[in-house]
Amino acid sequence: MDPCMGVGRAPFKRSAPRTARGLRIGRRELGVCGSLNRSGASGGGRCRCGLLQCSSCWRLGRPGRGAGRRRPRGLLIAGAHSADMAGWWPALSRAARRHPWPTNVLLYGSLVSAGDALQQRLQGREANWRQTRRVATLVVTFHANFNYVWLGLLERALPGRAPHAVLAKLLCDQVVGAPIAVSAFYVGMSILQGKDDIFLDLKQKFWNTYLSGLMYWPFVQLTNFSLVPVQWRTAYAGVCGFLWATFICFSQQSGDGTFKSAFTILYTKGTSATEGSPKK
Repeated sequence: MDPCMGVGRAPFKRSAPRTARGLRIGRRELGVCGSLNRSGASGGGRCRCGLLQCSSCWRLGRPGRGAGRRRPRGLLIAGAHSADMAGWWPALSRAARRHPWPTNVLLYGSLVSAGDALQQRLQGREANWRQTRRVATLVVTFHANFNYVWLGLLERALPGRAPHAVLAKLLCDQVVGAPIAVSAFYVGMSILQGKDDIFLDLKQKFWNTYLSGLMYWPFVQLTNFSLVPVQWRTAYAGVCGFLWATFICFSQQSGDGTFKSAFTILYTKGTSATEGSPKK
């Protein structure tokens, strides 16, 4: 007889489904260990995992009245918390498989918007949430969707991870995709900010920003095209776009599109903060 089953009950059918999360079947449950755990049983027993009652059996079903010594509450809470923390990645993976477009768009938009908030912090400014909302609006409505469609088109036109396919996709991305993304950012932000000449920033900063991007994005996309699954490529671009957003948002507001201007202002801020600190 199965040690997890009480006395006087018919054995559970072996053909019944088992799950890793627990499946309620009438007055019986399958715990994380896959063993049968009866709710409200008068007799105790150990689960197949070797514990008196595993954390999932304890959470999903009531322990037996005569189950013997109970596990400490602190261990139960810690086990439940670790199980919940470990479950976020499978949930995110399922969302990416079932709804790849909105999942990638939301991840991309959130990460790039956080990059704008970071660059404001690095400059020592007060948080300008209106500006961050403008960035989030532009990124979610255009850049995230453009990246998702564009990367999908590249994969369909040049499928596979062979070296020649990866290099061809990389070349197309930097020659066609990157200029469109940079131009849309400067023009879109000028429109959202209500500037009179919406093409002024584009004319002044496009080439500097594009050349700066050539020192960063080819390495990102090389990894993206060769290692990252197709359904995660837009999200991966958003992860790397977090750092890029701190630069391009700064360039749109205060810089000229070069890394030198960003490093110069950050260095000046750090030096002034050091000199302004009181000496002991």
